Amino acid sequence: MDISVVVPLFNEEESLPELTGWIDRVMRANAFSYEVWLVDDGSTDGSWGVIQQLVAKNECLKAIKFQRNYGKSPALNVGFQYAEGDVIITMDADLQDSPDEIPDLYRMIMDQGYDVVSGWKKNRKDPIGKTLPSKFFNFVTRKASGIELHDFNCGLKSYRRNVIKSIEVYGDMHRHMPLLAKWAGFQKIGEKVVEHRARKYGYSKFGLSRLVTGFLDLLSLMFVGKFGKRPMHLFGTMGTVMFLIGLVTAVYIGTAKVYALANDMPKTLVTDNPWFFISLTTMILGSLLFVTGFLAELVARSNPDRNHYLVETVLDA
Repeated sequence: MDISVVVPLFNEEESLPELTGWIDRVMRANAFSYEVWLVDDGSTDGSWGVIQQLVAKNECLKAIKFQRNYGKSPALNVGFQYAEGDVIITMDADLQDSPDEIPDLYRMIMDQGYDVVSGWKKNRKDPIGKTLPSKFFNFVTRKASGIELHDFNCGLKSYRRNVIKSIEVYGDMHRHMPLLAKWAGFQKIGEKVVEHRARKYGYSKFGLSRLVTGFLDLLSLMFVGKFGKRPMHLFGTMGTVMFLIGLVTAVYIGTAKVYALANDMPKTLVTDNPWFFISLTTMILGSLLFVTGFLAELVARSNPDRNHYLVETVLDA
């Protein structure tokens, strides 16, 4: 199979017929063999009823329904598990991503050798309240990750099959999938300017809070990517340095006290020196960090239930 399209959705009943029809026209015009996985992330409107009707009419359409709303990353992760195409393309269900971009995204993977191609909504059809924070987020992510992409948030992306089978998407990590791919060893990451269309139906499901969670996820991902398999290298190093600083300070204070006693200097208590408490605190913190490193080594990095979701129904014609 040439292409698998994974479409996470939440309350998008109005746009689904137009989206799936558009995808089908593009695929047939380019003679692609394809499948579309519609992942209903616990919609509360009539989305699932619309999906059932569409699947019954087109054998290339397949669907998954969550029992409740988990989020975009879990929806993508489950869709990736079922996808069988040589190239996997993700897009949003709100018709702001154009299916006409699919052929070029496919060819950049198959003909130009990219592992990941990320869309760049260069001319966004969104209010400034969304575009400015997004630009700042993309700037920080670009500098932190070393990946030269302009739009990490774009839902329109294409992946070589072995990329999505090698990474795990959880939490809100869908924004950082190029970085996940990089950490997994896939280095050829490209970018394509794509059309961004004005929203035709419904409303955006994301607010400004996603910027905060996005930065937290980036920090988490950077830590896991660098120290997930060797947390002792981080916590042990920090703990050792802090302990040694405290120890050296304590030895200095003790030596100064012995010198004072040997030379009949005015007698003072060691506890009168504030550096005594600083050194003691530093040694305790260093010990705690060192123990944390040991515990982190013992705790499994991946919880086996982290990506366990209650799938109510799978339609696979």
